[in-house]
Amino acid sequence: MLDVSDDVRAEIGDEEANRLLTGDGAPGTYDCTSCRTPGDTEQEPTSTVLFVGEETAVLAFAHATCVPSQVVPVSEDQLQSAVHSITGEAPGSPAGAPPIGSELPGSGAPEAEPTHRQAVLNVTCGLILMDGEPRPALVVEPTAPIARPGTNGPGDDFLPLLIEQGFLPVDDLAQAPSPIHGWSVLMAAGQLHAVLMPDGAGSQAAWWQAHRPMPVTEGWRLAVNKNPSVLVYAAPSGAIGNQPREDQMRDALERAAARGVLVAAAMPLSGT
Repeated sequence: MLDVSDDVRAEIGDEEANRLLTGDGAPGTYDCTSCRTPGDTEQEPTSTVLFVGEETAVLAFAHATCVPSQVVPVSEDQLQSAVHSITGEAPGSPAGAPPIGSELPGSGAPEAEPTHRQAVLNVTCGLILMDGEPRPALVVEPTAPIARPGTNGPGDDFLPLLIEQGFLPVDDLAQAPSPIHGWSVLMAAGQLHAVLMPDGAGSQAAWWQAHRPMPVTEGWRLAVNKNPSVLVYAAPSGAIGNQPREDQMRDALERAAARGVLVAAAMPLSGT
């Protein structure tokens, strides 16, 4: 019940792809690289997901209901550190991979943390119900604490830095966030590309940029066409976590708001 896409086959070769499809080399049980819950290649449709760095490639597995079989380009440092942290094995061992799915890693300032590894901003696309209407939203959470530029921590300055930019704390998820000046969400050909922020010179720079264009659901696309304003929520590392369903994501956002660790802003949509 394993799916190997043409893109994955082209990367790993026909021999390895056929070996996987015949069950020789398939893992049997696995932890889904998207939702992190257990899966079984013999009991449910499973996607092969190949993470490709500059020098290293890691083959992972995911529920076919979470993500399709695909090739995901990532930075070499991100790939090596993800393999090491998830598996506890030496970098390069093909046993784990960074989470994907509705979340795709992107990088943007600020990006330093006390251990000097680069923090990555995970962005999740979803819908938030407000007054019975679905509103397009993005949820941003770093993979590690964010230190203020020029410092080494050990604190996490992610929320203070965003509040200084104009984001506001969220007390009630039923209330739409206030607009923020100079920021926007960039789409092109129906896919998300970046979150843009003012660059101080009258233009914009990428605060978060997808490693490759990020697909959105038809429901999200319809909602943003109806109301071209995206609600962007942000929380510090570990406050939200990987939530495979939108109701679970909303619960996590409400918990973060109750703890006072959620900020948000409404941004216009750029592009189509």
